[in-house]
Amino acid sequence: MAVKLKPLHDKVVIEKPEEEKSTKSGIILPDNAKEKPQTGKIIAVGAGKQLDNGTVIPLTLKVGDTVYYSKYSGTEVKIEEKEYIIISESDILAIVA
Repeated sequence: MAVKLKPLHDKVVIEKPEEEKSTKSGIILPDNAKEKPQTGKIIAVGAGKQLDNGTVIPLTLKVGDTVYYSKYSGTEVKIEEKEYIIISESDILAIVA
């Protein structure tokens, strides 16, 4: 089922990967011990950044890109049991090639 989020301006929606529930050796991790992932797949992009004069600069990111983003940036949302993050393009650090 497709996500019903359409980001505005220079925002993108990233689907967060599943967090590890246990270590490779089988130790189950409590929620507060899990490290938040800083990667994800872009599933929706906005139209672009709008300048003061009305010009819109399109985003360099596209749907399907896997990216690394800043650790404490963006807004986390949960829709139908899946977690997403809405983030500005400027908070994205790199595209995985």
